[in-house]
Amino acid sequence: MDKTLLDHERIPQHIAIIMDGNGRWANERGKDRSFGHQAGVDAVRKITAECTRLGVKYLTLYTFSTENWNRPPEEVAALMGLVLSSLEDEIFMKNNVRFRVIGDRSRLPGDVAQKLRETEEHTAGNTAMTMVVALSYSSRWELVKAAQDMARDVANGQLRPEDITESMVEQKYLETRFMPDPELLIRTGGELRVSNYLLWQIAYTELYFCDTYWPDFDEQCLHQAIADYQRRQRRFGKTEAQIERELLSGK
Repeated sequence: MDKTLLDHERIPQHIAIIMDGNGRWANERGKDRSFGHQAGVDAVRKITAECTRLGVKYLTLYTFSTENWNRPPEEVAALMGLVLSSLEDEIFMKNNVRFRVIGDRSRLPGDVAQKLRETEEHTAGNTAMTMVVALSYSSRWELVKAAQDMARDVANGQLRPEDITESMVEQKYLETRFMPDPELLIRTGGELRVSNYLLWQIAYTELYFCDTYWPDFDEQCLHQAIADYQRRQRRFGKTEAQIERELLSGK
């Protein structure tokens, strides 16, 4: 796809991706699943660089869910090792990308948790884009944790139930409080579900599903997803006529 076909005035500022299909990609090539995960890291490098070039401000990648802890121990160990090795990649500094993590860090191996902290600190001054890795994350875990934190604050007299609002939950209690909600969610690999990912945050996000396995998802695939997003009309509960009037009035 010709990059010039994109409307560069309407590039989504926050793209979330469910990177699915690594294992199936490897199996179809007669390889171990870990081979697919390694190829998936290469796709992350390409997409991160292209998102930065396009002017995307936040890229959130579903890397490892809380449910993934139920996978075979050898695959979990390989994935944790891959996290460590991929964080050595200089893509963050090369592309002026800040690195952040959301998820339950208490379940991560000590060396992985330490490396995550170090990478966050090392890239804290980068300003072109923030890459957010959802690691040991699930939306239900996040919402339960938020409810527990609010209940604790109420019990301690620091919060009144009647003061709880959507904006307060978003700005104080969610893992994603440092960034806006995604405008576009991409899922690769052919599955048509969101798999416990950013359930609060994607209430009005545009969803895009494709059959391409994540290791094969390249810059052209990204452009196709963004072009599809740009053809849609985001109404946020309003009517089409209301949106058209707002566009004509310049709002």
